[in-house]
Amino acid sequence: MSDHTDYDSIVLAGGAARRLGGADKPALSVGGRALLDRVLAACTDAAITVVVGPRRPAGRPVVRALEDPPGGGPLAALDVGLRHTTAPTVLVLSADLPFLTPGTVRALLAAATGTADGGTPRDGALLRDAGGRDQPLVAAYRAESLRRELALLRAEHGTLTGLPLRALLAELALERVPDATSTASFDCDTWEDIGVARARIREHGHVLDEWITAVKAELGIDLEVDTATLLDLARDAAHGVARPAAPLTTFLIGYAAGRQGADVAELAQRAAALANRWAAEGEESADGAPGATGGETKPAE
Repeated sequence: MSDHTDYDSIVLAGGAARRLGGADKPALSVGGRALLDRVLAACTDAAITVVVGPRRPAGRPVVRALEDPPGGGPLAALDVGLRHTTAPTVLVLSADLPFLTPGTVRALLAAATGTADGGTPRDGALLRDAGGRDQPLVAAYRAESLRRELALLRAEHGTLTGLPLRALLAELALERVPDATSTASFDCDTWEDIGVARARIREHGHVLDEWITAVKAELGIDLEVDTATLLDLARDAAHGVARPAAPLTTFLIGYAAGRQGADVAELAQRAAALANRWAAEGEESADGAPGATGGETKPAE
């Protein structure tokens, strides 16, 4: 997914979800996948992924942790999650980000490992939404900086339970990564938010990519899909051969790519060329061209 493989991730999946009537928010489905699984899919190359919160199914192996006492707030959850990590950089995410992408994760990791003014290492980087609001639970931090600040807060307050995230951020030198459309930073706090997320993935510009991603996750496959190429192939097969040939042909392309480790685009081009040759022969037959009956025309006697 990225060049930054030396990082761990912590996903905060607790909380009472009061604005959702106490529903298990990370388990709610958007586009046929749990919110938690959508977040986990954005950071698959993390060395260790810790999910802090009540035990629930996850789409890939994770380390499970629970703050003590449960419901102690984000800093208490972050502290217990951090104890299970070893990498120098830690990605920190909430479990309700339906549109988080590997691209956003890459941008945060790259910014977090840079240097601040004066050449000193940054303490991390966080996403800033289109409204100018910092998103500390869509962020990458230096693990050493987190441990230092959490220890100082515990010494000052006697506990991390109930402390707000802003108490942690005050002393950290952080880069702000803009999220111009507020897509990656969109979180689901209310049923209205859930409805907006469910509607968005069905919009014309998103539905095919969302569906393909969901199918790959459901089938447990990791295959790059060139949607435009396959749709062009399906069109050629439908018009040049027969309409049912379209889904069957694209199925065969996927099967061949998976079995052979071949490039989908190259296989699709070969199949499209075959469909075009097939169509050309049909046109010749319809025009009564020589050879249309499968052999040479016999002269009249």
